[in-house]
Amino acid sequence: MGAHEARTHLVDPEVAHAAQVRELVAAGVLHDPAWRAAFAAVPRHVFVPFFWTGRGGGHERLWGEDPDPARRARWLRGVYTDQPLATRVRDGELLSSSSQPSLMAKMLQALDVRDGDDVLEIGAGTGYNAALLCHRLGDEHVTTVDLDEEITESARTHLAALGLHPAVVTGDGARGCPARAPYDRILATCTLPRIPPAWLAQCRPGGRILAPLSTGLIALEVRDAELAEGRFLHTPAYFVPLRGAAAVPSGPAGGVPYELLENDRFQFMLLLTTGALHPREALDLWRREDRPGRERFGVTVTPGGQWSWLDDPQGPYVWPLGEEEG
Repeated sequence: MGAHEARTHLVDPEVAHAAQVRELVAAGVLHDPAWRAAFAAVPRHVFVPFFWTGRGGGHERLWGEDPDPARRARWLRGVYTDQPLATRVRDGELLSSSSQPSLMAKMLQALDVRDGDDVLEIGAGTGYNAALLCHRLGDEHVTTVDLDEEITESARTHLAALGLHPAVVTGDGARGCPARAPYDRILATCTLPRIPPAWLAQCRPGGRILAPLSTGLIALEVRDAELAEGRFLHTPAYFVPLRGAAAVPSGPAGGVPYELLENDRFQFMLLLTTGALHPREALDLWRREDRPGRERFGVTVTPGGQWSWLDDPQGPYVWPLGEEEG
């Protein structure tokens, strides 16, 4: 990219948008033609008119209407960089974000939708993910839910700017959206401690639930309203927690070398088995089982409880998942 093209990339949203799609394709994370078309048709900057970035221990707001051209360029460069963006911060707490585009592409492709599928998204965020779903499936097949009315109203406005009108619902995502059930796919864009039972009841048999747990993505096949089971993808995933649900406890880390606490694969197992294994037990098992990655773990959901497991749901390594809701 020459100097002139580089400057244009910073100030022209269409050029920046096209460049990001090319980068996602080149990186091998956007291989499905239908999703390539969706990413090419839906510009991210419409959904992220502003975001906060860390600066001096606080948050600096960058926005697309800033009168300073240099700050506008920083905003656009941030929007079309493959990174998550903080889009709503209250009293220093991150409430909502726009997910990393490459992770969004991986998740949408892993959702494995077919024409005519009805999708429930938990966590409306900016509306960007819902817009991609609308392009792929049609507005009438997409429902997105968020607890915060300000977030849903903002998402609705962003979507309408592109002529998109899915069902945008304000409510507790853990309860799903029974009024528009059943769904063929349920996609969560917020970290959970457990799978809400209401989701199984609202999903058609043979449907799929894709949701962040621990620091991974669990892909569950829904067999009926009382049973779902599946494995984690190998992909790491870090999301804002689902509000209204108990946070995943971190637990003590006694006896674990500091460098292993920074190990992404071990951190995943440690969080997934918190409350069931002491950190030292988790470390011994992880080493004994040849440092397993996310894809060797899975989850089973039944009315009698929820369990995570290593390799085999009927095998020797099975642990209760999270805490029961109060």
